[in-house]
Formats: sequence, C-alpha cells, structure tokens
Amino acid sequence: MYLPTHFKQENLPELFDLIEQHSLASVIVTHDGKIEANHIPLELDSTQGELGVLKGHIAKENPLCEILDHPVSAYVIFQAEQAYISPNGYAGKHEHHRVVPTWNYRVVHVTGSIQKIEDQKYLRGILARLTRTHESSQDIPWKMGDAPHDFIEEQLEKIVAIEIEISSIIGKFKVSQNRSKVDAENVAHALEKHHPETSETIRKYHPK
Repeated sequence: MYLPTHFKQENLPELFDLIEQHSLASVIVTHDGKIEANHIPLELDSTQGELGVLKGHIAKENPLCEILDHPVSAYVIFQAEQAYISPNGYAGKHEHHRVVPTWNYRVVHVTGSIQKIEDQKYLRGILARLTRTHESSQDIPWKMGDAPHDFIEEQLEKIVAIEIEISSIIGKFKVSQNRSKVDAENVAHALEKHHPETSETIRKYHPK
C-alpha cells in the first residue's frame, strides 16, 4: 500500500480499536496462482501471539475451506469511515485554485498465517462472542439459545472456525493531516451532516 509518512499509523491500540469497531474484513489469499477474496466478520484476541489473533468462521462449501488444507498466508483489510473531500473548503480554492479533490479514509492492513480449526467447542465460542458483541445494541439481544437446539446443530455442521495469527499490522489514516488547520476544520465542518464520523476523525487527528 502506498503510505506517505504523514498518513502512517503504527500505534497498536489505535489499530486494534479500528479492527474492533469495524470488524468486517476483506480476507485475501492466493493459491495456485489465483486470488481468493472473502468478506468475513472477525474478532480480535489481542492477548494471543505477539500481535494478536483474528478469529472467525466460514462455510465449509466456501473454496477457502479447501485451500486451508494447506499452509497459506492471508492479507486482511479492515476499513473504517471514508468520504469524498471537495476542494471547495480549501482556502486556496478562493485564492489560486491550485487544489484538487481527494478521499479521506482509515484502513488497517494485516498479514498472517491462516488456518481452519475443526473443533466445535472452539467454533461455538467464536460464534457466541461475535453474537454477543454485535447484538449488544439490540433492545432484546438474540443469543444462540433462542434457536432450536437441532437447528443450531445443523448450522454448525455447515461451518468451520478460522484463525489468523497476525505477523504484521499497519494503518493508513488519511484524514487531512497534510492540510492546514484552517483547511482541515473547513473540511470537517462540510462533512458534519452526511459524514459525521469522518468529520470527528479529522478533528481528532488535526485538532485546533
């Protein structure tokens, strides 16, 4: 990934926070000269390994499942808020017009070894934690026990756990750090209505 110094993010707590808040990952592997890409919600266990471990599940009918019969590495991308940035808010737009549009975004890229784990107790733990996390905003959170036992057993037979041990992690937080404080604040203000998360992030990394 192209990564200018002013957009480079190496702070591990910041990277982990993005993963936990935006857990749907693009998981990419190569096998036999072909690229296999999947979009999988993953949980982060930062207590395992040197840099943490990502855990999730896939369908047994997913081609990735067969690929994981062999040792393979994965490239994993997490993306947070993003927004188009018009040059209309830049001071230069009204002075010399030597400005262009851009795009603000935050991403975390992870590499690591990926494997499947065919252990139903381990799988149930992942499912229970993912469900608990993502149901937490519901008035009455759904839990696995709400569904009939035989139905859950049937569904469990169709999936398998996966685990990615992180070997490298880096972030690109492109949020107007290369602009003046005036330009950054103007951009943040312009985004308040339709992209409030991006607006807040610009102000966080480019305070007044």
